[in-house]
Amino acid sequence: MKIVTIEAVDIPDAWFQCIWNIIDYGFEYTIQHGSFVGNKRLEFDWITTVIKNPYKEPYDLMLPQIPEHYGIPNPVCEGYVEQYVPYVMTDEKQDDEDYTYGERLCKVFSYTNGLDEIFVSQINHFIDLLKKTPNTNQAIMQVGDRTDIFLDDPPCLRHIDMRVKDNKLIFYPYFRSWDLWGGYPANLAGIAVLQKYMADEIGINVGEIIASSKGLHIYKYVEELVKIRTNKL
Repeated sequence: MKIVTIEAVDIPDAWFQCIWNIIDYGFEYTIQHGSFVGNKRLEFDWITTVIKNPYKEPYDLMLPQIPEHYGIPNPVCEGYVEQYVPYVMTDEKQDDEDYTYGERLCKVFSYTNGLDEIFVSQINHFIDLLKKTPNTNQAIMQVGDRTDIFLDDPPCLRHIDMRVKDNKLIFYPYFRSWDLWGGYPANLAGIAVLQKYMADEIGINVGEIIASSKGLHIYKYVEELVKIRTNKL
């Protein structure tokens, strides 16, 4: 097993280092269950990327830009982050969708604190918790649910763990499976917007995003694009 750790300045830097390393350290994985059964892809055994400055404005600065002379398109189109943010930060869900990340994170639930019934979302609950008690290891937003085992396509993002340190909010997202070419930068940009929102509400600064996955991958149809961009043809 090869464990890869990457330290990056921002999301585009992290993305480039990941596509550079997957050619050397990815193994061939044949899909036997779930989406794209029978297809092959290159996949990391385990990878952790430490992104020092994930959030930028305008949002497109969080996306990789491929120089024109390579003759290949950017992995994520301009303006996509603005479209994607509601998928992470609102509870809206279309009738044909089993879930969205935002529906899991923003949906209001109730609990009893011993005296009163409280109605709150995960995001608002942890904003309040981290305002009152920043030194806690219990701040973790759950996206995965035990009933996901019955879904054809369960959520790739399973949770976002959090820590406050040095007056900064640090995010630790975990993805069970993760498309590196387009999904990785788009997902991280949306998560960075959420991180910035929560940090502002808590009254602290934005810290690192330390993202982990045992399934970060590229599909065969983009392998040539990766080799072009990394000059590894």
